[in-house]
Amino acid sequence: MRPYEVMVIFDADLDEETIRSSVTRSTQLIEGKGAQLGPIDFWGKRRFAYELKHRWEGYYVVLQAKAEPAAMDELHRTLSLADEVLRHKILRIPEQVYGKLNGPGAAPPPPSDRRAEPAPEPASADEESGPAAEADATVDEPGASGSDTASDAPAEAQAGDAVVDAADA
Repeated sequence: MRPYEVMVIFDADLDEETIRSSVTRSTQLIEGKGAQLGPIDFWGKRRFAYELKHRWEGYYVVLQAKAEPAAMDELHRTLSLADEVLRHKILRIPEQVYGKLNGPGAAPPPPSDRRAEPAPEPASADEESGPAAEADATVDEPGASGSDTASDAPAEAQAGDAVVDAADA
Protein backbone atom coordinates (compact mmCIF):
# COMPACT_ATOMS: atom_id res chain seq x y z
CA MET A 1 0.00 0.00 0.00
CA ARG A 2 1.12 3.52 -0.78
CA PRO A 3 0.46 6.74 1.16
CA TYR A 4 -1.74 9.35 -0.52
CA GLU A 5 -3.02 12.81 0.30
CA VAL A 6 -6.32 13.96 -1.18
CA MET A 7 -7.49 17.57 -1.28
CA VAL A 8 -11.11 18.16 -2.18
CA ILE A 9 -12.71 21.56 -2.74
CA PHE A 10 -16.46 21.52 -2.26
CA ASP A 11 -19.01 24.15 -3.24
CA ALA A 12 -19.06 26.69 -0.38
CA ASP A 13 -22.86 27.05 -0.65
CA LEU A 14 -23.35 23.52 0.70
CA ASP A 15 -24.04 23.03 4.39
CA GLU A 16 -21.40 21.28 6.48
CA GLU A 17 -23.54 18.19 6.99
CA THR A 18 -23.68 17.58 3.23
CA ILE A 19 -19.92 18.03 2.95
CA ARG A 20 -19.23 15.64 5.82
CA SER A 21 -21.54 13.00 4.36
CA SER A 22 -19.76 13.29 1.00
CA VAL A 23 -16.39 12.86 2.72
CA THR A 24 -17.78 9.84 4.60
CA ARG A 25 -18.96 8.28 1.31
CA SER A 26 -15.51 8.82 -0.20
CA THR A 27 -13.69 7.33 2.76
CA GLN A 28 -16.05 4.32 2.86
CA LEU A 29 -15.36 3.78 -0.84
CA ILE A 30 -11.59 3.55 -0.40
CA GLU A 31 -11.87 1.59 2.86
CA GLY A 32 -14.03 -0.92 0.97
CA LYS A 33 -11.11 -1.35 -1.44
CA GLY A 34 -8.74 -2.15 1.45
CA ALA A 35 -7.35 1.32 2.23
CA GLN A 36 -6.28 2.41 5.70
CA LEU A 37 -7.69 5.84 6.45
CA GLY A 38 -5.38 8.46 7.95
CA PRO A 39 -6.13 11.91 9.37
CA ILE A 40 -8.92 14.05 7.90
CA ASP A 41 -8.65 17.84 8.17
CA PHE A 42 -11.64 20.10 7.44
CA TRP A 43 -10.09 23.48 6.59
CA GLY A 44 -13.38 25.27 6.04
CA LYS A 45 -14.27 28.02 3.59
CA ARG A 46 -11.46 29.76 1.73
CA ARG A 47 -11.50 32.41 -0.95
CA PHE A 48 -10.06 31.45 -4.33
CA ALA A 49 -7.34 33.43 -6.05
CA TYR A 50 -9.42 33.30 -9.23
CA GLU A 51 -12.93 32.32 -10.26
CA LEU A 52 -13.44 28.56 -10.39
CA LYS A 53 -16.65 27.21 -11.96
CA HIS A 54 -18.30 30.61 -11.41
CA ARG A 55 -17.44 30.53 -7.70
CA TRP A 56 -15.10 32.64 -5.59
CA GLU A 57 -15.18 30.48 -2.44
CA GLY A 58 -14.80 26.81 -1.65
CA TYR A 59 -14.82 24.46 1.34
CA TYR A 60 -11.48 22.63 1.62
CA VAL A 61 -11.01 19.12 3.02
CA VAL A 62 -7.66 17.28 3.16
CA LEU A 63 -7.43 13.60 3.97
CA GLN A 64 -4.69 11.01 3.97
CA ALA A 65 -4.89 7.28 3.35
CA LYS A 66 -2.69 4.30 2.59
CA ALA A 67 -4.19 2.50 -0.37
CA GLU A 68 -3.55 0.59 -3.54
CA PRO A 69 -3.48 2.65 -6.77
CA ALA A 70 -6.71 1.01 -7.95
CA ALA A 71 -8.59 2.37 -4.91
CA MET A 72 -7.35 5.89 -5.61
CA ASP A 73 -8.30 5.56 -9.27
CA GLU A 74 -11.85 4.74 -8.20
CA LEU A 75 -11.87 7.69 -5.77
CA HIS A 76 -10.66 9.95 -8.58
CA ARG A 77 -13.48 8.72 -10.82
CA THR A 78 -16.19 9.31 -8.21
CA LEU A 79 -14.88 12.75 -7.21
CA SER A 80 -14.76 13.75 -10.88
CA LEU A 81 -18.43 12.82 -11.27
CA ALA A 82 -19.65 14.39 -8.01
CA ASP A 83 -21.60 17.61 -8.57
CA GLU A 84 -20.71 19.03 -5.15
CA VAL A 85 -16.94 18.80 -5.81
CA LEU A 86 -15.46 21.80 -7.58
CA ARG A 87 -11.94 20.40 -7.80
CA HIS A 88 -9.83 17.65 -6.27
CA LYS A 89 -6.23 16.51 -6.31
CA ILE A 90 -4.82 13.12 -5.31
CA LEU A 91 -1.11 13.09 -4.52
CA ARG A 92 1.19 10.22 -3.68
CA ILE A 93 3.29 11.42 -0.76
CA PRO A 94 6.55 10.16 0.78
CA GLU A 95 6.22 7.65 3.60
CA GLN A 96 7.92 9.96 6.15
CA VAL A 97 5.34 12.73 5.54
CA TYR A 98 2.29 10.50 6.01
CA GLY A 99 0.16 11.39 9.04
CA LYS A 100 1.40 14.97 9.36
CA LEU A 101 -1.29 17.54 8.56
CA ASN A 102 -0.01 20.80 10.12
CA GLY A 103 -0.10 19.23 13.55
CA PRO A 104 -2.90 17.30 15.24
CA GLY A 105 -6.19 18.65 13.86
CA ALA A 106 -4.79 22.12 13.22
CA ALA A 107 -5.98 24.20 10.34
CA PRO A 108 -3.32 25.56 7.99
CA PRO A 109 -1.80 28.90 8.88
CA PRO A 110 -3.75 31.86 7.52
CA PRO A 111 -2.47 33.16 4.21
CA SER A 112 -0.06 36.03 4.68
CA ASP A 113 -0.15 39.14 2.56
CA ARG A 114 3.44 39.56 1.38
CA ARG A 115 2.76 43.10 0.20
CA ALA A 116 1.97 44.20 3.75
CA GLU A 117 5.52 43.42 4.89
CA PRO A 118 7.92 46.37 4.78
CA ALA A 119 10.32 46.31 1.88
CA PRO A 120 13.98 45.73 2.77
CA GLU A 121 16.02 48.90 3.05
CA PRO A 122 18.24 49.58 0.04
CA ALA A 123 21.94 49.35 0.75
CA SER A 124 23.58 52.71 1.41
CA ALA A 125 26.32 54.05 -0.85
CA ASP A 126 28.82 53.79 2.04
CA GLU A 127 28.51 49.98 2.11
CA GLU A 128 29.02 49.59 -1.64
CA SER A 129 32.29 50.12 -3.44
CA GLY A 130 33.39 50.66 -7.01
CA PRO A 131 32.13 52.84 -9.87
CA ALA A 132 28.56 51.48 -9.66
CA ALA A 133 28.27 52.73 -6.07
CA GLU A 134 29.42 56.20 -7.09
CA ALA A 135 26.87 56.29 -9.92
CA ASP A 136 24.08 55.30 -7.50
CA ALA A 137 25.20 57.96 -5.05
CA THR A 138 24.70 60.70 -7.67
CA VAL A 139 21.04 59.89 -8.41
CA ASP A 140 18.80 62.98 -8.23
CA GLU A 141 16.55 63.32 -5.23
CA PRO A 142 12.85 62.59 -5.87
CA GLY A 143 11.01 65.84 -6.42
CA ALA A 144 14.14 67.73 -7.45
CA SER A 145 12.71 68.17 -10.95
CA GLY A 146 9.65 69.86 -9.50
CA SER A 147 7.13 67.08 -10.17
CA ASP A 148 5.87 64.56 -7.65
CA THR A 149 5.02 61.66 -9.93
CA ALA A 150 5.60 57.97 -9.30
CA SER A 151 8.33 57.92 -11.94
CA ASP A 152 10.49 60.05 -9.62
CA ALA A 153 10.64 57.20 -7.08
CA PRO A 154 14.08 55.62 -6.60
CA ALA A 155 14.91 52.75 -8.93
CA GLU A 156 15.47 50.42 -5.96
CA ALA A 157 11.89 50.88 -4.74
CA GLN A 158 10.44 50.28 -8.19
CA ALA A 159 12.57 47.17 -8.67
CA GLY A 160 11.59 45.92 -5.19
CA ASP A 161 7.91 46.28 -6.05
CA ALA A 162 8.40 44.25 -9.20
CA VAL A 163 10.05 41.47 -7.19
CA VAL A 164 7.14 41.33 -4.73
CA ASP A 165 4.60 41.17 -7.58
CA ALA A 166 6.56 38.41 -9.32
CA ALA A 167 6.70 36.39 -6.09
CA ASP A 168 2.92 36.60 -5.71
CA ALA A 169 2.30 35.34 -9.24
